[in-house]
Parts: sequence; C-alpha cells; structure tokens
Amino acid sequence: MAERLVNVKIDNKPYQVHWRMPDEPTLKLREHVNGRLIGLRTNRYSWWVHWRECADYILPRRYKWLITPNQMARGSPINQHILDSTGTLAARNLAAGLMTGCTDPTKSWFHLKIGYIDSTQTNPISLWLAECERILMMVFQESNFYTCMAVLYFDLVVFGTGVMVIYEDYDDVITCYNPCPGEYYLEASDTIKVNALYREFTYTVSQVVERFGIDNVSPAVRVLYNMGGASLTREIVVAHAIEPNKDYRKFDIPSHFKWREVYWEWAGSAAPQGGASYSPGVLYKGGFHEQNFIAPRWDIVANDAYGRSPGMDALPDIKQLQLEVKRKAQAIDKLVNPPMVADIQLKNQPASLLPGGMTYVAGLMANSRPGFAPVYQVQPPVKEIMEDLNEVRERIKDIFFNNLFQTISQFETRSNVTAAEIDARRAESMIMLGPVLERIIGEGLKIAVNRAFEIASRSGILPPAPSQVQGKEIEIDFVSMLETAQNASQMAGIERIFQLAGNLAGVDPAALDNVDFDFGIQKASSLLHNDPKLIRSPAMLAQMRKQKQDQMQQAQLAQHADTAQKLAQGAQTLSQTDVGGGQNALQAMMGEIPGAA
Repeated sequence: MAERLVNVKIDNKPYQVHWRMPDEPTLKLREHVNGRLIGLRTNRYSWWVHWRECADYILPRRYKWLITPNQMARGSPINQHILDSTGTLAARNLAAGLMTGCTDPTKSWFHLKIGYIDSTQTNPISLWLAECERILMMVFQESNFYTCMAVLYFDLVVFGTGVMVIYEDYDDVITCYNPCPGEYYLEASDTIKVNALYREFTYTVSQVVERFGIDNVSPAVRVLYNMGGASLTREIVVAHAIEPNKDYRKFDIPSHFKWREVYWEWAGSAAPQGGASYSPGVLYKGGFHEQNFIAPRWDIVANDAYGRSPGMDALPDIKQLQLEVKRKAQAIDKLVNPPMVADIQLKNQPASLLPGGMTYVAGLMANSRPGFAPVYQVQPPVKEIMEDLNEVRERIKDIFFNNLFQTISQFETRSNVTAAEIDARRAESMIMLGPVLERIIGEGLKIAVNRAFEIASRSGILPPAPSQVQGKEIEIDFVSMLETAQNASQMAGIERIFQLAGNLAGVDPAALDNVDFDFGIQKASSLLHNDPKLIRSPAMLAQMRKQKQDQMQQAQLAQHADTAQKLAQGAQTLSQTDVGGGQNALQAMMGEIPGAA
C-alpha cells in the first residue's frame, strides 16, 4: 500500500511522518493476538499474584510484577522480605540436582534411535546416529543451552513452570532465552500440553529498529529513532506470540510452517499495560517448522496451563522462618541492648552502661538488695528459638528434596564408598522424582532436542543420512541416572563371567566354549554407551578372522612343503653315501640287500 503522512505527538510536540498502512491479513492477525493476550492476562491473574509471593521470599530476581518501560529503579534491592536464605539455597540445590540428573553437560544424556537400532551398535545407521549425537552435544555445549536450562530448572522448582525459547543462530547454531514469570502467558491444548506462549517485554527504540527494521515500526518509534540521542534509549513494551499456525490463509502466513510467531508494539512508553499501541500493524510475522519453545511444569491440576511447585509448598514454612528469624534478632537485640527503666532521681544524672561502668543510685541497698548489681538482666529463650528455627529449616530442605541430592555428604563417616554405590543412591533419588522427570522430558527435553536436530539438519552440519534412514522417524531416548546404575550392574555381571571363564580355562580349556565373547564385548560397550566405532562390526570381524585363518593355512602348507623338501634332500644324501658291500646308507637304513630280488 502507498505511504501516507500521519501526525504523531511525542512529549506533547506534534510531528509528521510517512507511514504505510498494513494489509488486511496483518490487521486481522493483530486483532487476533491482541484479543488473545488480553484473555490470557485475565486467566493468569491468580498465578501472577501467587508468583509474587514466591518471588518475594525465594527468588525475587526472576519475577516481573509489571512490564513497565523506562523504569529507573531496576537496580534497587529486591530481596527485602528475605532475612534467612534457606529457602533460596534449598531451591538452588534442587535445581542443581535436576541439572545433573537430567542434562549433565559432562555426560551424554540422550540417544537417538530408529526402531530397534540405536547409536551403540556397529551398523552404518548406528554410526550415523552416533555422529549426529556428537554434533548435537557440541551444539548444546557451544551455545547458551546449558546456561538457560539452569535458569529454567530454578524457575521450575520455585514457580512451578519454566520457559525457554530456542532460536536459530548463525554463529552457534542455536541460541536460547528464558522469559521470567510475570513476563509470559501460557495456554494449554485439549491434551493439556502447553501450545501457546505469549509474553511482554521492553525494548529500547534502537533495539526495536535494529531487530525489526525502520519500515516495520510505528510512526512514533520512527520519529524517536530519527531524533537520535537520548530518544534511542526510550523504551516501549513489545508483545510476542508463538502459537500453532491455524487459519494461515486468513493471516497470510505460509502453510508449511506448523507454528507462527508475531511481534507487535503493545504499548507506548507513556501507557504501559494499556493494551493500546502506536500502530495497528505488527513488527514481524513468520513461522517455524517445529515448536521452538519449551514450558515444562512441575505438577499440574486438572487442565491448568501453569504448574505448581515445591516453592509453593514451602512458602508457609519460609514465611514462618522469616518471622522467627526476625523475632530471634529482636530477642538478641533486647538481650544486648534492652529497653531501660530508671529511678526518677537519675533524671539528668550521669549514668554509664559501658562494661565495668558504675552508676550510683540512692536507696539501692534497701529491701535487702545487694550493694552492687547489674544494671539489667534479660534472658530471652534464644536456645529454644534456634532449635525451632533449625526444625523449620530442615522441613524446608525436605520439601525441596535436598536430602535426595546430597548423596556424597551422607557417606562422611565411610571411606570405602564406591562410584557404583553413589550412582545407585543418586538413581534412587531420581526415582522419587519420577513423575516430575517424565514431565520434564515430555514437555521440555524432547522438544528441545528435536528443535536442535532440525535446525542442525537445515544448516547442513549433520552428516548425510544412509539410504535406510530415509522416511523413518527418529526417536529420542534419555539416559537417566537409574538406567546408568542398572547398566553398571549388568556390566559388573559380564566382567564376573569373563573372569570366571578365564579362571576355569586353566583347569579345562573347553570351559571357554560356553561364553560368547563377541556378544559379551558388544553388550558391554553398549551398556557403557561407547562410540560404536570402538567395536568392529560382525562382517569386518568375520573378514579379519578369515584372513587370519587363511594366513595360518598358508603358513602350515609352507611348513609342510619345507619339511618334505628337507626329507627329500636327506634321502638323496643317504642314497649317495656308500657304506661298503655295494650298499648305500639309505639301503642300510631300510634293510635292503643289494642284488636281492
């Protein structure tokens, strides 16, 4: 459409700027996302209030009460409600335990498979799957994936929901971002899975133009950008929507995208949270081939879009702890510096409260009182208060499952602890969180790995797939600590059988015939999740053994030929040796008589 001249007021000053009216599909899309965001805000209200309490007492830095532009107090202290940090530390320990148990950066925590073929076997498909896994692990390590996952786990244990958005990145293949509670809105599908993410955030004028282009911003933002200087740092609220790409014809978004994404100016710098905007258009609309965000929830009730968390369960105890810590501090303060009462005769008289100081008071020895006495004696029950505080702290730690993740500290009195025993204890701990882990995998990790795989595939960094893979679905298996402990137990059994067979071979070599060493070695390598290139394939192994057998046969034939040649040469020498009487040495050895018929 043609541009037209529009009037804009900035700080009550009129400006005129050329602006192009958006087309009909874009106007309909803007109307749709505007209305849905307002509805999602209404549905989120009770969670929004609950999250604020969790943030006040556990994790204040990960919450936004209002998405307000141009706030000058963002660096002010925000943990005014926290006097004892037990709740924050306990939540941090649980988040760290989930990080180690689910997505340990130092270990392979997922495997790709096609049907019954996984990446631990020795066929061409397994080799391809193993190489894809190696590249994906490298992508996760080189990007900010693990940093954002750590933030997600912290949000999950405190607020019950953790959100991460995954974008393509030219340098690192993927880049991730964590919206904080209070910034995002979620909606669940008919299968109770989160299928829509809306959010609000602030961008400066320069950021909006750099991200979306000068031609896509509103007239007011264009004026501010052209003014330059301090106007570039002015903030506006930007809204963002990710949802299934339904009604793609209506909104003019290509149908091959299963998901669509929309950015638009939600409110100006002078009217935050107002639902109005500088323009009826959008900053950007596009799509994704696969879901590009994850939103795992700790626990859900009915068809709630948001989850419930250990932080919500521990909130009453954490509030009690803060109150008791405050009362304990007041008791100690009264013990050290209590309120005083004095005889009226001491008014305007010198008095000393210093250690060893002396204040003379008339009538002190009356009523059989001693001549010298302390000025005050206050004995609050500090010991009892401390015991109750410790009880509350332990209860908070139990709510956050800290006793499950402090495996090594439970063995402080033992020095003969094995790595297998520690892994088994950790696996047992993860069993206690079984339903939560399944939800983390289903609502988070599978989507994240699939997103990274598809991005890597489109960028061309994955090796060419074998012809047998074409058209087949790749499944994702996750390596849990329980599975690792079970594999270690099976590996120990294989080692014991090999050792037993070796010992019996010294008594009866036929005992080795009972053990299939080829299968045992392949099974052990699979249990240890080794690179499949480490073990030769059965075809290559058969070829090598045939070559060795042929070489042995050739060596035996050569040895037999050499022996026969030496015997022939010996016989010839003996036949030419005369021992007298017309008889040679060979005849004498054979008992032959010369001339006998």
